[in-house]
Amino acid sequence: MGEDPEPQQVAELYFEVWEGQGDVDDDVFLRVLGEAVDAIEAQGVTYILMGGMVSRAAGRPRDTHDIDFFVRPDEADTALEGLQSAGFDTRRTEPQWLYKAVKDGVLVDVLFRATGDVLLDDEMVERAKRRDFGGHEIPAMSVEDLIIIKALAHQEHMARHWFDALALLSNQEVDWDYLVRRARRRGARRVLSLLLYGQSIDVLVPDRAVHDLYGLIYQADKD
Repeated sequence: MGEDPEPQQVAELYFEVWEGQGDVDDDVFLRVLGEAVDAIEAQGVTYILMGGMVSRAAGRPRDTHDIDFFVRPDEADTALEGLQSAGFDTRRTEPQWLYKAVKDGVLVDVLFRATGDVLLDDEMVERAKRRDFGGHEIPAMSVEDLIIIKALAHQEHMARHWFDALALLSNQEVDWDYLVRRARRRGARRVLSLLLYGQSIDVLVPDRAVHDLYGLIYQADKD
């Protein structure tokens, strides 16, 4: 893959990409999306789409022109090599959790560890739903797993993740049993706070989901 550039060069490259992002034509974006999917699939990498594109497809109005792939840690390098072979400029940006690639002004994130130490696992792959993105059928993260990841990613300076999660609660037929079970493994208290906040603003969160998650948290504490 060659030597990585100095950090300043990387910063300048991505500043330029983001500065021009609003000018990326939809046709260009969809073409690059297809090329990225083809490149990763050609490597035999297991992946699902996540992030703003999936939030928008699942009912959250979102203006986004970047592509977020979630892969297993041991396949991240293979995915990046596939993108490089397809003509993307690639960087091992954050070796513990994130690589990046750019082509024709479109930014691609290859994530392999989400906030809260969430990794792509078999159940997440099985629950992924194939969605149409401009003619490309792509496995997209389930709304429940996306809610959990969004809740965990919330910080004061990145409130969009919290409001994405609330919108997903509002606009989807959520599998509450699956959400509670998955949240128990990672981020139970953060997800519980999200559900309670949702109820406080009249999002239709069933009481049983709150009760079940509360019980799992505090029963575990007693044990």
